[in-house]
Amino acid sequence: MKYSVMVEYALHSLVYLIDIPSDETIGIKDLAEFQGLSETYLSKVFSKLSKAGIVISVPGVNGGYKLAKEASNISFWDVIRAVEGIKPIFQCKNILKNNVMYQDDEKCQSCTTNSTCTINMVMLEAENQMRVFLQKKTLDWLNQELDSVLSEKMREDSRKYFIKRGTS
Repeated sequence: MKYSVMVEYALHSLVYLIDIPSDETIGIKDLAEFQGLSETYLSKVFSKLSKAGIVISVPGVNGGYKLAKEASNISFWDVIRAVEGIKPIFQCKNILKNNVMYQDDEKCQSCTTNSTCTINMVMLEAENQMRVFLQKKTLDWLNQELDSVLSEKMREDSRKYFIKRGTS
């Protein structure tokens, strides 16, 4: 399983939107510059986040983005789903139906081509457990984790960077 780099860009960028005052926004240009990312690519990420209701786009000279809801109500899974879409990680091709035993019903009366694939069921269960785990990890949780693993100065300097940009 592999998520695109868009998921990483989204989660990293959303961190900076957590603590801004509700009447302020951060522009894509500032988010991209601060993180050394492509502004065009980050715009595509935020377009997806906006469509999913995770961020709100505010137009205008001082426009930008802000969270559409509380950080505690935005999970990692919400972000992944917004960026990657909804599709199962494991794509069962039902190769069981190609089995020699299924080619002639008379050879295997107890076999059906519509039988449930055990491998697919295991993979779907694993994916569901991962989804449940990612639904429990919210932006609020991430913000608290960053407070414990990053220096206070680094966190404060990051916040100040965007405050200075918004007032210039």
